[in-house]
Amino acid sequence: MVDGPAGTSGSRKVSVWLGPAQPDSVKEAVAKQSQLVSSAGSANVIVWCSHDHDVSKMSSLLHPGIEWVQLDSAGVDHWFEAGLIDGGRVWTCAKGQYGPAVAEHAIGLILAGCRRFKELACARSWKPVHGEALEGKTVGILGAGGVGREIIRRLVPFGVRIVALTEPGGPVELADESLGPDEVDVLLRQSEIVVVAAPLTEKTRGLIGRRELDLIGPHGWVVNVSRGGLVQTEELVAALKDGRVGGACLDVTDPEPLPPGHALWDMPNVLITSHSANAVDVPGDRDARLEAYARLVELNIQRFAVGQELVGVIDPRDGY
Repeated sequence: MVDGPAGTSGSRKVSVWLGPAQPDSVKEAVAKQSQLVSSAGSANVIVWCSHDHDVSKMSSLLHPGIEWVQLDSAGVDHWFEAGLIDGGRVWTCAKGQYGPAVAEHAIGLILAGCRRFKELACARSWKPVHGEALEGKTVGILGAGGVGREIIRRLVPFGVRIVALTEPGGPVELADESLGPDEVDVLLRQSEIVVVAAPLTEKTRGLIGRRELDLIGPHGWVVNVSRGGLVQTEELVAALKDGRVGGACLDVTDPEPLPPGHALWDMPNVLITSHSANAVDVPGDRDARLEAYARLVELNIQRFAVGQELVGVIDPRDGY
């Protein structure tokens, strides 16, 4: 059961303020399971849906009657930075809901790095480039949570050795080796490709710096599909320029957006995809991200109404 009011048993009235955006799929999911209200002042639940990371509007919406807040992002570092997530109510996020889309993107980046697609695609004359086979490589998954496990599942057919690290430690399904949080160096030394998929918290910010990049080495690649702040950008640029790391495929950067003219844009061994891992459609020209979020919202409202544990609960102590 969840803590606080949402942990009580029995049915309850659920009044939801949805916003600031109200896409049809999410609006339908809310209306199907609860009363949709026009003012947060008359709501006991906030279902956040926004087109950007501007969280400034949230503080004016929170009042003592708000028992639960559902966030539309998997990463919640910007909410913590704004000082909004507290222990006075239940907060949930979309962690794990976008795993399949991000995992597909990660596989694409891994293959692009191995086969040097950036260099080939930017050529303006016939320029054969020798890539490398993915088969037989060791791939380290730094953060084998929802996204990381989806990546692992898709990596298995490629015939790679998989080393997976999680915060709680313990065995990770389909991984050849499972590590705990104190074994980052072990993963980096072994891995020819390091996939960064951990949440951004105070513990993990700047996790990949000069020392870690040196452990990855001149033949290793960094693939980041989590948050840009996990990798120290200046140290990554220096390591790439010096040849101390082989290359990088980045869906996320720090800063983000990455400014025009930044050194990373023009490096032949760096591929940047502008935080596009979730930007995919499903058949019928529907936004896959919104479809996944709508399903989560519907499920969690059902659970909240009868006092069941919610999916994606945020722990204010852990930061995710």
